[in-house]
Amino acid sequence: MADPQSNARLRADAGAPTSGVIHLRTRLMADFTVISNALAQRRGSAVTIGVAAYILSLPDGSPVSIAALCEHFTEGEILISRALKELERAGYLERRRERLPSGRIRTRTYFRDVPGSGPDPDGPPPRSPGPHRTGPRKRSVPAAAAPVPAPAPAPPPARMAAERPTPLADAAPQPTTSPEPAARPQEPADLQAVTDPRALAVLAALRRADPRLVLSAQEAARLAPAVAQWLAAGVEAPQITELLTTGLPDRFHARPAGILAFRLRETPLPAPPPPPPAHPVNHPAVLPFQTCDGCERAFRAQRPGRCRDCRSAGGLRAAG
Repeated sequence: MADPQSNARLRADAGAPTSGVIHLRTRLMADFTVISNALAQRRGSAVTIGVAAYILSLPDGSPVSIAALCEHFTEGEILISRALKELERAGYLERRRERLPSGRIRTRTYFRDVPGSGPDPDGPPPRSPGPHRTGPRKRSVPAAAAPVPAPAPAPPPARMAAERPTPLADAAPQPTTSPEPAARPQEPADLQAVTDPRALAVLAALRRADPRLVLSAQEAARLAPAVAQWLAAGVEAPQITELLTTGLPDRFHARPAGILAFRLRETPLPAPPPPPPAHPVNHPAVLPFQTCDGCERAFRAQRPGRCRDCRSAGGLRAAG
């Protein structure tokens, strides 16, 4: 009988992983960008890594403003601005304001492959390497050996102790000349405790008119004083909701709190009601209407009877 044959491999390849990603690499000779693993594998937002990789791939002089990045990416201004700030805090991005000879101020953006490395933007420009030499290098001839001076005699122990520098721990601290920054006022721990609850209720009800107008507790506490001024000026809560939600754009490029703050700041307040008179004015009592017994016309009088014309006409007939 013939031996059984099988087409299956005797064992799997030892070098291939059994799970996870398997790279199929291609050796690139042009149009590629070198990115450090510390940046590519950085934990956090994927938008931040994508923005960093895009900026690294651009040539020098390319615009990298928020508007220019929004034209390339589908993310909005908020995510792009947040990514740039995160790269700036990590040390990859640096923005400096420089004054031109004409007096105008421009912003220069510097991007580093590795934080803390590279030349200083304020220092001299890097020197270009000299021409490459193909010929043999000339060996430098050492100068004539100078006579080695004899070692000086060791000072006595007392003198060595006197000349020994004072350790840093025993030295008195020198007073600093830089002025201390002024103490910042402490914000209250609970911002809602110092705001008008009616204003907070108006701001919380805005999401019923527009689901996009969702505010955090801190944002509502910052907007509440302006809403409280409107309430104190006599504007009702439904009217405030209508003024803040009518004519909003289809797409927000900023937080809803910024749009509401702009509307509260730019919309003029209504005129305050006139103040009450200092002394009350006693108006005369209004007499009721009565029907004249002679001509049946209406006239005002305390009790029924005849009007003024009928009484004057009756008096003239009695006198004639």
